[in-house]
Amino acid sequence: LDIYEEDITANMAMGSLGQTLINDGNTILTHCNAGALATAGFGTALGVIRAAANAGKKIEVLANETRPFLQGARLTVWELMEDNIPVKLITDNMSGFFMKNNQVDVVVVGADRIAGNGDVANKIGTYMVAVMAQKHKIPFYVAAPISTLDLSLSSGEEIPIEQRSEDEVTRLNNKRITPEGACVAHPAFDITPNDLITAIITDKGIAKPPYNASLKKLMEK
Repeated sequence: LDIYEEDITANMAMGSLGQTLINDGNTILTHCNAGALATAGFGTALGVIRAAANAGKKIEVLANETRPFLQGARLTVWELMEDNIPVKLITDNMSGFFMKNNQVDVVVVGADRIAGNGDVANKIGTYMVAVMAQKHKIPFYVAAPISTLDLSLSSGEEIPIEQRSEDEVTRLNNKRITPEGACVAHPAFDITPNDLITAIITDKGIAKPPYNASLKKLMEK
């Protein structure tokens, strides 16, 4: 129960800080699920989105489906619909299309681990979104509690990448969608380098480059 209360408090703090980076009328792109279902009940990236909506800002969300496990399609879309926050589901390979056509104002994602230099490990596909965001000059924000920060890691290259089951790629709803014997690579996470990240939103404050200094300062609060 203590952990539950601590997580809710951290998420609410992140939301309050992060929503200041969202403007009225923005369309926000998010990837994977960093919401109530992934936390104790409010969310990190979705906590920022919720807080913006709660502040009266008229926002819309584009949710990547997040192949191959479809956390965006199954979880993020459901959460936002339950909260009556306008959301459209898109496939992962549509992100660039919407960015190029000026239909994304800001990107907000969560993080599974953050290195001391600000490199971020998150669900596979996050790096691709960050590269596209930089190409189109769209702010790319990461929202995560300060507990996600690991100062013992000098860079994201030291974060181990989990290789998950091939079945998650070769099957959909227990139905095979690939030829028998197809060779599959399935890293579950990727590393987004710090130079692609506009800011990191934590419960202790918002860190901006250079992250080696700003993250360490927040950790000491």
